[in-house]
Amino acid sequence: MPTMSNQLGEKRQQSYTEVSSFQMSDGLAHNMEPVKTSRIFLAAVAANLSAFGIGICLGWTSPIGPKLKSPDTSDSPLDRPISSDEDAWISSLIAIGALVAPFLAGPMADRVGRKWVLLTSNVFFLLAFALNMVASEVWILYLSRVVQGFGVGFVITVQPMYVGEISTDNVRGATGSLMQLFIVCGILYAYAIGPFVSYQALQWCCIVVPIISDAVFFFMPESPYYLAGKGRKTAALRSLQFLRGQSAEGVHDEMAMIQANVEESMANKGTMLDLVKVYSNRKALLICAGLISFQQLSGINAVLFNSQSIFASAKTGLDPAIATIIIGCVQVGASGLTPLVVDRMGKKLLLIMSASVMSIGLAALGGFFYMQLVVGDISNVIWLPVPALIIYIVVYCVGFGPLPWAVLGEMFPANVKSSASSVVASTCWILGFLVARYYPALDALGSHYAFWFFSGCCMLALFFVLFFVIETKGMSLKEIQIRLGEK
Repeated sequence: MPTMSNQLGEKRQQSYTEVSSFQMSDGLAHNMEPVKTSRIFLAAVAANLSAFGIGICLGWTSPIGPKLKSPDTSDSPLDRPISSDEDAWISSLIAIGALVAPFLAGPMADRVGRKWVLLTSNVFFLLAFALNMVASEVWILYLSRVVQGFGVGFVITVQPMYVGEISTDNVRGATGSLMQLFIVCGILYAYAIGPFVSYQALQWCCIVVPIISDAVFFFMPESPYYLAGKGRKTAALRSLQFLRGQSAEGVHDEMAMIQANVEESMANKGTMLDLVKVYSNRKALLICAGLISFQQLSGINAVLFNSQSIFASAKTGLDPAIATIIIGCVQVGASGLTPLVVDRMGKKLLLIMSASVMSIGLAALGGFFYMQLVVGDISNVIWLPVPALIIYIVVYCVGFGPLPWAVLGEMFPANVKSSASSVVASTCWILGFLVARYYPALDALGSHYAFWFFSGCCMLALFFVLFFVIETKGMSLKEIQIRLGEK
């Protein structure tokens, strides 16, 4: 009697044989049917509407913080102004939910599908903004931020998996970088509306976003990889047909290869231990966790959560609310560049440029605050904070903002992808929490120390990319695994 492993081996061999024979007999006819990449981008954009919700949650504290801290509580849900410590908790607690959620989202993505986990993420956002509406005590705002964090964690974990699996090799870099674009659009949404409407009106403006997101994404297909892994071959074929805009005959070759890859992954069921035991997985984990760590240590959350306060303390003469809107617009414009250039320039070059220029921008910002403290008369450099932050934001949004997530979506084989996504997403938010929670304490010692610390981290990120990160431009998922396995 044949063993289970022999049976699986025979099935894999049969799948590969079918692919080969089909390509030899009629492959040319299939290759003549073009892929409609607009379908892929449609599904990727719909999936990224949940990332728009992340942006709203990240930008929410910037306009809301001054309302909550103001002695005039007429536009606050609380009957007293919050303390600096409470403000730090409100900024940072989103990271607590976001670092726990991936360990639920990853297994759920394998059980119920990538699509349904993304739809669930918007339920968390909906609940959080409803809590904000009825908040009368600080602890309710704390709870709301934790719930927001769960939504963020679900999206961060599963969205790169979904987008990576629906995309073809030639557009995976572009679709993978869309998340950052939608996040910064959400941040701009909060920045542009928050300072000019009441506290309650802002919550209503926020609550409509997850409703629209679920309504649109509900009509998109599930990942063909997930469906094939569950044995739902007909559904997987239909999903791939929709995503490629081709007939069943046109997607035959790709469907056969997906099926073979899925069967191979099922034959080698991965565990969390495989992330460190297998050399290629260990190398991929180092790259992804390293990039995500440096993303957070660049200080981005400290800047986003406190942008109005930073401009107010800089005393540039520019309305802090207007300055943050300018920053938000710059984020959107810069993030829109990445999908256009990443598949031409490559991820590694963009990451090198991003780390080096971020370091310069943050060092300049630290220098400004140092001169403000020591020199006193800074009229000659009063203009410096706005361009320094703009330069920092531009290169972050082109490089270290979107690309670590794009890399995560393509680095791991299917059998450990959900485990890897959970670990990397939690690493992101552990550091995100530490930065957001303790930035006020570091800032209290002197804003220049905070920005110089972040500048130093960006310089370390430059060397990390140079020596550890591999270029994946134009490579298939299988080719990336082969490259990672090279010693």
